[in-house]
Amino acid sequence: MTDGGRNLWDGNGRREYVDALMRNVPNFPKPGILFKDITPMLGDAKALQVVLDALAEHFLGQGIDAVVGIESRGFIFGAALAARLNAGFVPVRKPGKLPAKVDTVSYTLEYGSNSLEMHKDALRPGARVVIMDDLLATGGTAAATAELVRKQGAKVEAFAFVVELTFLDGRKKLGDVPVLSLLTYGADE
Repeated sequence: MTDGGRNLWDGNGRREYVDALMRNVPNFPKPGILFKDITPMLGDAKALQVVLDALAEHFLGQGIDAVVGIESRGFIFGAALAARLNAGFVPVRKPGKLPAKVDTVSYTLEYGSNSLEMHKDALRPGARVVIMDDLLATGGTAAATAELVRKQGAKVEAFAFVVELTFLDGRKKLGDVPVLSLLTYGADE
């Protein structure tokens, strides 16, 4: 993420400040998983502003019409990013949570399947969209959200994540769309 050759995220120790607030929770939600907990970062006003600034700096001036936030932590960052970009915010939810007519997409998980929904009239054809979530792991949820966006004739300009677990290869499911991840972690981090 650069602006005229100047790195906006790594400058002034911002990345290190946020990274220091990430909490590792072993064996959650099941044995053998090292969970990356963002809640300490969310509770730190400076860190939250740093993350939102880094996201907004990357997309300013790109003509983004809407930020699509994935339930539920994608709502936290997505709505704030949309406000900073003077764009609309569109929630993508689990089935049965939206009150009006919806588009639905089902996708496969490692052990089973899931579905996501978005209001049918959420995006206009041709809208330029950023899909936002807190974490990129296997990429299934983000790829399904992109399918919902495209179903309405909108264009996925980028995916944005606060954290990416690189060892799970989630980017492979996202095609050739640019991916912004502020913090990346390998299998042993």
